[in-house]
Amino acid sequence: MSTHVQPVATTNDLYLAWQVLRSDQPRLRARDAAERLAVSEAELVASRLDVDAVRLQPDWAQLLPALGELGYVMALTRNEHCVHERKGYYRDVTVTGNGQMGLVVSADIDLRLFLGGWASVFAIEEQTAKGVQRSIQVFDRQGTAVHKVFLTEDSQLNAWAPLLERFRMAEQRTDLDLLPLPQVPPAQADTLVDVNALRVGWSTLKDTHHFFALLKKHGARRTQALRLAGSEWAEPLDVRELPKLLEQAGAREVPIMVFVGNRHCIQIHSGPVRNLRWMDSWFNVLDPEFNLHLQTTGVTELWRVRKPSSDGVITSWEAFDAHGELVVQLFGARKPGIPEREDWRALAESTAALEC
Repeated sequence: MSTHVQPVATTNDLYLAWQVLRSDQPRLRARDAAERLAVSEAELVASRLDVDAVRLQPDWAQLLPALGELGYVMALTRNEHCVHERKGYYRDVTVTGNGQMGLVVSADIDLRLFLGGWASVFAIEEQTAKGVQRSIQVFDRQGTAVHKVFLTEDSQLNAWAPLLERFRMAEQRTDLDLLPLPQVPPAQADTLVDVNALRVGWSTLKDTHHFFALLKKHGARRTQALRLAGSEWAEPLDVRELPKLLEQAGAREVPIMVFVGNRHCIQIHSGPVRNLRWMDSWFNVLDPEFNLHLQTTGVTELWRVRKPSSDGVITSWEAFDAHGELVVQLFGARKPGIPEREDWRALAESTAALEC
């Protein structure tokens, strides 16, 4: 359990308090340091202005495509229990919906961006034991990290300084105008959900991307809908089976899609997983271009989910935490217009469901 200290009074005090904490625990990550200091991670980063951080203009339509100039980078997206790291290039970037939505759809870095919740962005140039680490870090209106991009040894370092100069905010302000997390209304009782209509709507889906609209139409939370859909469409699984599925996918060389997201960003890996390792309760994929770090103790529900589509039934495994938040989703690797892989379906269906 984390030990919190009294909130610090000023940005300068915060930076000094952080340095004291770092000297005592040099391996402590910024996210965990912020929790210890009772501030948001964005506030912690803002305290570094004029030290090793620069605040950039949150002009997503211009900044996101410009990240392609950095060449080969590592993109990181995480939630409370899972970290997804993918190396590659920012290509094919589009911003739509009046600036509210973004897509990166290159073969390696594949992102769904909900830009309406993005608020602040910083460039950090930090001295570490392994040398200088450069990154672009985005935060939401609550000061929580949304997405980070790290330069690698193969990045275009000569593009770094010009990018910072182009997007640097004229006034390097530390104030972030943070807002409290929006209150989520309580889930309605199962008895208030029209289960028959939900099942009919589910059975007539033509595109898996329409699933969220189905939930909204019937006022059902995601895990609630899984419980009510019936075993034809959703079955509970033992949470201990999740690492086993990844291990079997690796052993059988079944390419998969790994979705990890938070409220404002979803990051996707498509391809094989090979180097799989346990580290205490963390299950890890440690491949050259893709790393996954899953805190297995954070997964409290696991479901096998089937959704009809114009390409046939699409099968996924979906893991949730104690608050009903999605931790990670696994699919067989596929492109739109192509049916689900038979080897993935056989693997996904090979685990017995829990008795309800």
